[in-house]
Amino acid sequence: MFIRPVKGRAAQKVFPGVGVVVIEQYPKRNNVIQFCRVWGLSALLCFSGNSNSAVLPEDDVSLLYHRYEGGGMKIDGPSVLIRKSMGSQVSVNANYYVDKVSSASVDVLATASPYREERTEISVGVDYLINKGTVSLSFTDSDESDFAAQSFHFDLSQDFFGDLTTLNIGYSRGWDEVGKTGAVNFSEEADRRHYRMGLTQVLSKTALLTFSYELISDEGYLNNPYRQVRFLVQDEGGDRVDYQDEVYPHTRTSNALAVKATHYLPYRAALSGQYRFFTDSWGIRAHTAELAYVHPFENQWILDLKYRYYQQTSADFYQDLFPYRDAQNFLARDKELSRFSSNSIGLGISYEFPETAWGQIDSGTISILYDYMLFDYDDFRNAVRQDLAPGTEPLYSFNADVTRLLLNLRY
Repeated sequence: MFIRPVKGRAAQKVFPGVGVVVIEQYPKRNNVIQFCRVWGLSALLCFSGNSNSAVLPEDDVSLLYHRYEGGGMKIDGPSVLIRKSMGSQVSVNANYYVDKVSSASVDVLATASPYREERTEISVGVDYLINKGTVSLSFTDSDESDFAAQSFHFDLSQDFFGDLTTLNIGYSRGWDEVGKTGAVNFSEEADRRHYRMGLTQVLSKTALLTFSYELISDEGYLNNPYRQVRFLVQDEGGDRVDYQDEVYPHTRTSNALAVKATHYLPYRAALSGQYRFFTDSWGIRAHTAELAYVHPFENQWILDLKYRYYQQTSADFYQDLFPYRDAQNFLARDKELSRFSSNSIGLGISYEFPETAWGQIDSGTISILYDYMLFDYDDFRNAVRQDLAPGTEPLYSFNADVTRLLLNLRY
């Protein structure tokens, strides 16, 4: 489950699957088609490579505009990524990313007013080629009015056994500083560590199999300072609802294991399937299944189709409605910690420019990608419906649209 926190007044988390750049690689004429399926809200991490040995990323410029709209929340903004080789062994990159958030979601309307904010993110990185391996280092700085984050990333990729096996290992370290609008003296910190490992095996000329494992360890202030839980208060006139701040544990350990198979079809198309299992120390168990199909046609066009299903259990300390104030040590009513499922369907169309199209530009790709997402919550109710008795409001559900426009120019 990929969830990136977006801090702000009564802010939500970006939903699973959003804010993640998913990079697919498919064989084509003994090389790899660079096809980036961008899920909207994160910095571009596009790269391409050769299927026979480790290579540096191509020199390119990528321009992205993304827009997410659903559940009363709108997020949009641009991203610019530039990559440039420095000799035959070194490639450097820089990324500038902005997202503008406006929200009047069910969480906001229940306890606060709609809000607007803007986040900017700057990343710099370097890739170093060593024989059949690649070492990548990068640093990211993200800032908004009441939240600042910095992170360092290290990744190593190494080919073995005649370049038929690729091992990837990585480590990230992040530092968050959490503030609260209107509370000058409020300041909290969080420390995040992310360990990852992947193994890709070429099974045949037309088949790849990939295994990956992730371990994430978070420590510090892990909840949102604006979010509240609701609890029952018994009055003479009947039950009513009151609110208090959420209280989260100060540690969280997450594990995720995934397997993916990709099959290259004779007519230059590719079919892939993926399953991912997630578990954490808060009691959440999640399953993700995805099926994707890529179909090139008329030499320059690429059609991308995708279906994704996600399902999770709730955190141990989550409740939609607590029986009384301070009902337990830890309290949460974040709907992304509840029991819910989601379905999404994606469609993408890309056009590859001929290599001689524009002067100094070797080649390029323009892509339009769209995802329709549907979320159904099993134990989170629409508390905005205050005309109903507490605990009898309808269960919450909503749909979301994610649109991305991507231009990649290779020079």
